[in-house]
Amino acid sequence: MKKRRECRTSRIHERFTPMMKSTVPSLLFSSSRRLLALGFASLLLASCGSEGQKGLEIAVTDMGSEASMQAMRSDVEVLTADRFEGRETGKPGAYAAGQWLSRRMVSLGLSAAGDSGFFQTFRYKPHPPMQVHGHGDTSATMGMAVVQEIVGRNVIGATASTADTNQRWGVIGCHHDHLGWGDENSLWRGVADGDSAMHPGADDNASGVAVLLELASRHAAMPLVEHPLLMASFSGEEKGLWGSNHFTDVPTVGMAHIDWMINFDMVGRLRGDTLAVYGNGTSPVWNGVLESCNEAEGAGFELVLSESGVGPSDHTSFYLEDIPVLHFFTGQHEDYHKPTDTADKLNYAGMVRVADYAACIVRALGALDSIPFTKTKDSSSDDAPRFKVTLGVVPDYLFSGVGMRIDGVSEGRPAQVAGMQKGDVVVRIGDHEVADMMGYMEGLSMYEEGQTTPVEVLRKGEAMVMEVTWD
Repeated sequence: MKKRRECRTSRIHERFTPMMKSTVPSLLFSSSRRLLALGFASLLLASCGSEGQKGLEIAVTDMGSEASMQAMRSDVEVLTADRFEGRETGKPGAYAAGQWLSRRMVSLGLSAAGDSGFFQTFRYKPHPPMQVHGHGDTSATMGMAVVQEIVGRNVIGATASTADTNQRWGVIGCHHDHLGWGDENSLWRGVADGDSAMHPGADDNASGVAVLLELASRHAAMPLVEHPLLMASFSGEEKGLWGSNHFTDVPTVGMAHIDWMINFDMVGRLRGDTLAVYGNGTSPVWNGVLESCNEAEGAGFELVLSESGVGPSDHTSFYLEDIPVLHFFTGQHEDYHKPTDTADKLNYAGMVRVADYAACIVRALGALDSIPFTKTKDSSSDDAPRFKVTLGVVPDYLFSGVGMRIDGVSEGRPAQVAGMQKGDVVVRIGDHEVADMMGYMEGLSMYEEGQTTPVEVLRKGEAMVMEVTWD
């Protein structure tokens, strides 16, 4: 087994708060069309050229885009149904969703790969919040709230028996948990006002589960690779990567035998051709594979890449075990962590494109003798700007132009009060120019709550200056 890093659990929890997808620094950069390295191109031609390439095309065609769309739509609609009550880890709805998911894996011919059938149980006791005892008396003593242990279950299937310890494995992952009736991570204002509403989590992350099941279906119809695959759907992701962290601590397949991990989280809102892929710096083979499959399948994505293996989802747990990772993401939106993240808003044709692309990548990996690991610079490290104020917007993490494009505006927050709108591009905060997401974060770090600052935005190309009072 690979050497385990010290204090791994604490590192994960320190770096990623439950609102991680909305707050993770975006150091994404647009991919330019690269020339493939001659050696890699030759290898791909040998395995996927002429006859091999025809095989790839047949595999996708035979499945049929319409059939794939309907299957994924059906899976998403089931997972977002009322009976699963938003799938919050530790709650009955999450257990019921796990039961359904295990049955789906059985129907696709997967073998049980948990520690109890398809299930891998983990237990976690969150750090209790501080509470003030008394009724506003400043002399009241501080105490710790009583926090109950939360029991969650990963759902894990495999294309072969896990008893054979000599096999090399690839892991296809996602998470199936969400926020239930609106836990502490909800961005819905009704929760703050004491109301509750079921958060169906269609994009986050029924979409990822649907893509995983689609790839399992394709493998059953025509094997993607000769070596076995682990299909792992984790729970506790929204709480802080609990399930994937537990798996890598207590794996049901030896970590030393896992070649790679590909993760799907929020892949249901493809807009145009823009697809974000994190982790391309974690192996020297990734760029060649990504570009080759983008051409081979006619995917035609405008790839937005981030080299770091540390990011806002379960792939991080594997990267910290020196495993090459990729993480797929179609972008943030206004329905993130709200009751409005519903099945009818997903782009199922886009999900088919993501599945097509991922299937090609898996096939290409099967043709390689090894997938070396490369350590990357941690884009969420301590040198990232710290800030105490927020604008109250959802950034467009896939925007590759100059500035920070706003993809959503929260009601009653500084941006909305100042008159900002979805689609505005922030290009200056005070005297600080904003060229990208990092520049935006640097600008925020210069101010304190209650200060008023001129912020320049571009709206349909026209420059506008608005006075923002920070909160």
